[in-house]
Amino acid sequence: MLEGRTGIRLIDHFDASGFASPFAGVLPRDQFDVRKIVPKTYRKATKVMARDTELAVGAAAQAVADAELVTRASDGDDSSTYEPSRTGCHIGAGLIAADVDELTLATATSTDAEGEFDINEWGRTGMGNLTPLWLLKYLPNMLACHVTIIHDCQGPSNTITCAEASSGLSLGESRRVITRGHADLCLSGGAESKINPMGILRQQFAGRLCEAEQADDPAGIVRPFAADAGGGVLGEGGGILVLEAMECALERGIQPIAEFSGFGASQAMAVDSMGLIYDEQDQSVVSAINGALASGGCAPEEVDAILPLGSGIPEMDRVDAQAIKSVFGERADQIPLITLIPYIGLCGAGLGAIAVAVAAQCLREQVLPARIGVTQSGSHGLDSGPCSSRPAELNKVLVFTTSLGGQNVAVLVERWKGGEGQ
Repeated sequence: MLEGRTGIRLIDHFDASGFASPFAGVLPRDQFDVRKIVPKTYRKATKVMARDTELAVGAAAQAVADAELVTRASDGDDSSTYEPSRTGCHIGAGLIAADVDELTLATATSTDAEGEFDINEWGRTGMGNLTPLWLLKYLPNMLACHVTIIHDCQGPSNTITCAEASSGLSLGESRRVITRGHADLCLSGGAESKINPMGILRQQFAGRLCEAEQADDPAGIVRPFAADAGGGVLGEGGGILVLEAMECALERGIQPIAEFSGFGASQAMAVDSMGLIYDEQDQSVVSAINGALASGGCAPEEVDAILPLGSGIPEMDRVDAQAIKSVFGERADQIPLITLIPYIGLCGAGLGAIAVAVAAQCLREQVLPARIGVTQSGSHGLDSGPCSSRPAELNKVLVFTTSLGGQNVAVLVERWKGGEGQ
């Protein structure tokens, strides 16, 4: 993001030419192999991991290593940093799409005498041609299940499935679990891959995808808050953060990346009964943001940067912009926005945790990343136009995520100053 280099590229592991856009935020298959990440004793279990689960397991491994934790997955005989019963896990998940190739044989054997698909024949014959453990790959709680087994997290655990808000809500649940004393540390976040035919088709039917041709520049497809914004691009990704009680982190000599100081959540009224469209007068996003600011003891004028959904979907950009203007008033056009989707696409349940990770890194490095995609100032009167990465004095960054389904979540992340004023 500091380089202004997008991760959106042509989908190459299946033919996506029939969809609205052949582009996505793709993690190259040759750059990520979950078998190289899990302990040797656990490699057999990777056979029943969907791509979403692989992403969560990979992100958790990076988080554990970065936080200098010892868990059951660590090499050596050292005991775990924390008692397993004091380690929680909350991971957001999406609607995991089954692999099309795995469904092919089962579907082909589920036809009637005329060769048409027959749901009754599916029940009698077709399902028997699925692999025996097929369902264990696609249950949403499998992300948290595998992570907790690998790292022996025996504390409070949960899975939240609320589209793009999933991982932000999971972070909030982990924060509450730690605050009420039921855990010292939680692995928390989310992961999802929508880069498969069914995942793309669902989003296309929902009218959320932009139109693009193979010759288009992938860096300019997603244009958040732009007058010519035409929709989003899907992605696959996951973010897992180590949330740790402050006194516990300091006691073991760890300097936090940032402080999770505020949290708020709300639900929009779904005027279309599906949550595709927010009401014109909706105040639910404002409520979530105000909740995060209030719980963090932060006044609106103290926020130095904002990382909204910024999807490039015109209707959702409008919702984001209205909320920013409502909460921040005359300052709305002066607070720099960090736009993530042009880099990684809409990663569904993984998006919010990746966004919080980016905000935390901005605070640690005291820098704002480049904004790409847009070619001119936005149409909503916000600081969302194109720019290069630049140094910035950042103390508090607001991350908020709206979603397909109407769930909203806001997180306030604060610069770690070595315990000053804590």
